[in-house]
Amino acid sequence: MWVPVAGLPQRLTLSASSGAGRLCLWRSGAARWKDVPARNRRGLSDIQPQLLRGQDFRELPSRPSKCGVESKRYLTSPRLAETVVQFLLKEDDPCKLILECNPGPGILTEALIQGGARVIALESDKTFIPHLESLGEKLGGKLHVVHCDFFKLDPRSFGVVKPTVDSRVLLRDLGIETLPWAKGIPLKVVGIFPAKNEKKLIWKFLHDIYSCTSLYRYGRVELNFFMNETDCQKIMANPQNRNLYQALSALWQVACEVKLLHTEPWSSFDKHAQGGQLGKPECRASEPLEQQTQQNLCFVQFTPRRNLFTQNLTPVNYDVFFHMLKQCFLKRNAKLIHQLHSLSPVDAEDILKKIRQKGTTKITDMYPADFKRLFETIERSKDYSCKWLYDDFMEDVVV
Repeated sequence: MWVPVAGLPQRLTLSASSGAGRLCLWRSGAARWKDVPARNRRGLSDIQPQLLRGQDFRELPSRPSKCGVESKRYLTSPRLAETVVQFLLKEDDPCKLILECNPGPGILTEALIQGGARVIALESDKTFIPHLESLGEKLGGKLHVVHCDFFKLDPRSFGVVKPTVDSRVLLRDLGIETLPWAKGIPLKVVGIFPAKNEKKLIWKFLHDIYSCTSLYRYGRVELNFFMNETDCQKIMANPQNRNLYQALSALWQVACEVKLLHTEPWSSFDKHAQGGQLGKPECRASEPLEQQTQQNLCFVQFTPRRNLFTQNLTPVNYDVFFHMLKQCFLKRNAKLIHQLHSLSPVDAEDILKKIRQKGTTKITDMYPADFKRLFETIERSKDYSCKWLYDDFMEDVVV
């Protein structure tokens, strides 16, 4: 049973075994998850790390800095900091609570506070903690510094994960309250995606949004991240950019209003070096200097949509929606009607009529909103007890 989170309407409280999302399992795919506890068989795991008694955010462990292994990029340009502040703190925007990931020397931190924000700085490198705490004392209590790694928050895996960072402990002790999904933004997150794990994090946040877990227990948390230009282009692609358009594009655009706010040369960011020093990024030997300096980081805003969840798309059955899109894009140039035959026993021609698509429509002709309409139309079908066909290609089997 899904429990309503972040003030979602009571009517969306659906059982995983109720009408929406009933499945027919083909072949042996279901056996792969036979040892997984039943409560975790809808999508990825929501098991939370086991916490020690009395633990609070001040005691959240963090691994030692690995400057030579996991290099981090830092915003050190006052000009760029002012640009970011202009996007995050607008006069007509009531949300002034900012969670900053790995602020490093605190250039952006100070600019945000001077702009009227209250900042929670999550810094994973203890080298910067004394400076940030000193900065907080000078800024009149508007800066709260926590030594932990935001990008290890609520890891999606089974069992105990170390280091443990649990958003419920963190935000509870910081006094952050839940805001109903249909209301405004409870807080904004700003930072730079770590290059090493960017793709994994992009998918992790996507699952968090649809499942209303991690930060999204508290409402429609807004993400503002500098990210790789190629990944940005993929997320924002649509049928007008067929070569880049993929399941990831549709899933993000259904979930959020995605805006490219700013593009900044990669060379503008400093990298942490041994001894606590900051320096310009070094070019990899495999890439010429000219190619490295022409790379860009894109500052992208992800604002969850108020109308993301409906009677037919909920945190209970979102994993079926994920599967539908992934299966569709496996044969991206195929006709939609052919893919429907392999996805659902529901009458494909009738479904196409209801969503006002032609028999010649291809997968890459469908906009993200069209895929959501397709999914909801199949979920509403009343003449079929089994609405989805799953086979061995399915990644997250529901049993």
